[in-house]
Amino acid sequence: MAAEADGPLKRVLVPLLLPEKCYDQIFVQWDLLHVPCLKILLSKGLGLGIVAGSLLVKLPQVFKILRAKSAEGLSLQSVMLELVALTGTMVYSITNNFPFSSWGEALFLMLQTVTICFLVLHYRGQTAKGVTFLLCYALVLLVLLSPLTPLSVVTLLQASNVPAVVGGRLLQAATNYRNGHTGQLSAVTVFLLFGGSLARIFTSVQETGDPLMAGTFVVSSLCNGLIASQLIYYWNVKAPIKKKKQ
Repeated sequence: MAAEADGPLKRVLVPLLLPEKCYDQIFVQWDLLHVPCLKILLSKGLGLGIVAGSLLVKLPQVFKILRAKSAEGLSLQSVMLELVALTGTMVYSITNNFPFSSWGEALFLMLQTVTICFLVLHYRGQTAKGVTFLLCYALVLLVLLSPLTPLSVVTLLQASNVPAVVGGRLLQAATNYRNGHTGQLSAVTVFLLFGGSLARIFTSVQETGDPLMAGTFVVSSLCNGLIASQLIYYWNVKAPIKKKKQ
């Protein structure tokens, strides 16, 4: 009976959350305090949780823009730089065959960020530019993921994530400071990004051992924390309503 019950549990946990040796260590030998295996379980669980959560992270931002029919308060340059950083992480991780649980949110955040870029252009009256941007981005992504792109270029793109993240967040912070409010910036999205980047520091060290990935998430956490602190500071400040010209 124990073996029969063991089968379904093992199929769920191995290899999604645990390697087989760790499954045996915890569930066969009942070594519940085996630290290396507990680290793997925690890292995998956090990673998959972040990936699942990323499906919804930026949707509040998208809906807020659509509801207001305005992208006021959002820096297009900041969103573009964030897209560069997400693209770099995704391409670098796929090229190096990192586990999906260590980078999967980059894929879903990238799709949502591309949508926000288009909406910002659309509500600025530049819909044609938005469509052109979508086509150009899709072409660039295909080239980066193809064998035509050497590994050195992919590594350089990942290394550029740090200045891209810093530049993008500082641009948004400067926009918030200049406006004296955060406009259509979504608090839910900002705080979820902040929490996710903090958790990613641990999972990237545990699952990839790549200092470039871990360093990127350290910087990302600091920058996301800056935007989160501005949201708290400007919490009760509303964007002024622009009067339409007669």
